Amino acid sequence: MSEKEIPQIYLITPANADLTFYSQKLAPLLDAFPIACIRLGLSSDDENLISRHADQLREVSHERDISAVISTHYRLVNPLGLDGVHRIDAAKTIREIREELGTDAIVGSHCGTSRHVGMNAGEIGADYISFGPVTHSALSDGDIADIETFKWWSEMVEIPVVAEGNMTLELASELAPVIDFLALGQEVWKNDTPELNIKEYISRIS
Repeated sequence: MSEKEIPQIYLITPANADLTFYSQKLAPLLDAFPIACIRLGLSSDDENLISRHADQLREVSHERDISAVISTHYRLVNPLGLDGVHRIDAAKTIREIREELGTDAIVGSHCGTSRHVGMNAGEIGADYISFGPVTHSALSDGDIADIETFKWWSEMVEIPVVAEGNMTLELASELAPVIDFLALGQEVWKNDTPELNIKEYISRIS
């Protein structure tokens, strides 16, 4: 990524969203801000519930020509008309997923903090790599993807890289020159002013 480019916003929906969220909260944000991709981050293993949420997400995102991907459940991508999947098991299933979904689907891979795992995932077909978390929290295991990881990746690898997990405004500013996508989830939905939260992040990376 050249120094003149700025990262695009990769938005992750809340784990506990209800079905009104997509039309009432998400759609206005998509109309107000440039969002490159949206990931369904619903915390559920109920196929029927996931499908209902995915239908809502697909409708609001595709109306605006924004890609919609789902976490983990790649076998739901084609039946639900989504654009791809985001996996959290690094490179383990990418070949199988690519064979099933085809070359046009988006296949992303979260690779924790490991450059080596990221390289492996990219070599076997991932469209993008995500590293994170980027800061410590009480819920993380202590490992973080530091800024040097992203600097190295931007210099050595052409596959797009996403920074995600425990993002701060200050770190977003630091990372902006060396990432392709800034993933925002709870950072946006943490209070009742998501539009102000995302506006502040965009101001830090622009």
